[in-house]
Amino acid sequence: MTEASGRTDTKGAAFTAYLAEKRPLIDDYLTSHLPSAGEGEPARADLARYLYDPLARFTRSGGKRTRPALVLLGCEAVGGDASRALAPATAIEDFQSAALIHDDIADEGEMRRGQPCVHRTEGVGVAINVGDLALVEVIEKVLATSAFDGERRLRVLRALVSMERRTLEGQALDLGWARDERWDITVASYLTMASHKTAFYSAATPLAVGAIVGGGNDAQVEGLRAFGMSTGLAFQLQDDLLNLVGDESKQGKDFRSDITEGKRTMMVCWALEHLDVAKRDELISILSSHATDRQRLARAVELMETAGAIDAVRDYAHKTAEDAKRELADVNLAQSTRDVLESMADFFVERAG
Repeated sequence: MTEASGRTDTKGAAFTAYLAEKRPLIDDYLTSHLPSAGEGEPARADLARYLYDPLARFTRSGGKRTRPALVLLGCEAVGGDASRALAPATAIEDFQSAALIHDDIADEGEMRRGQPCVHRTEGVGVAINVGDLALVEVIEKVLATSAFDGERRLRVLRALVSMERRTLEGQALDLGWARDERWDITVASYLTMASHKTAFYSAATPLAVGAIVGGGNDAQVEGLRAFGMSTGLAFQLQDDLLNLVGDESKQGKDFRSDITEGKRTMMVCWALEHLDVAKRDELISILSSHATDRQRLARAVELMETAGAIDAVRDYAHKTAEDAKRELADVNLAQSTRDVLESMADFFVERAG
């Protein structure tokens, strides 16, 4: 229950209502700004078949549109008009599309958003190219908009390029550790990886970009960016927890897939730092074996629980979200959006899916 705003409310409800309100606006913009081959292009039909149509299908397939909604929220938080921020908002959704298409190739994924992954339907080479097109769209959408002036456009582009680089750095650590079969990853190293891979593009950059478009001052932009870094990290930690100890019926086939894939999550890093040698070796053996047997998956979770890793990560995620809300109190923002931002922090660590 939320009492600070003078009403009783389910934690996260204000944020989920905001997402529902903004999603049609975001979907309409995405659909009306899908890239396509130029008029008169001799190979236009083939370009559509091998490039533009696969991206259009993936874009329309959904997702919660959380990241673009955060751009609109950041804009409104500093008193701006959210409709002027739709280009960079949907540009970040394009980046999300590229990241998912490419990640599914790296992880040899089968399904995404209830449909076969792009590389399963189109082949790996075509899928890589489709993901690359989505990356081009990140810059193209901002260059093409006339909703804000050139100086802000340049600031937005710099923020987006920085976001892309940070995400690639996080992905490099995640993939490199797996390739080299590294099990010496500390909790601190994991937090660095997760902050780069998730927090920058899931919350920090969207909120900051929105504030830039809305005309926010430096304190507002950086305050929202810092809030996004903390809540974005909490979001990733909750994702990791749900994969291991969430509702299996909601997780479906992905339940405990992090164990099968040998992911270096914070729970794994914590457990490997706190288990005795025998149990540590047992956990590494399960994580290295790509186990799918339910009993072995459950045993891995049991070992992490024995080490106190599940509770430690849950506590860390909630503390991070609460700290973010306290820090936001010093930033001058519109009160209505402050309530939504606080609700967002709650939603990120209370959600069940």
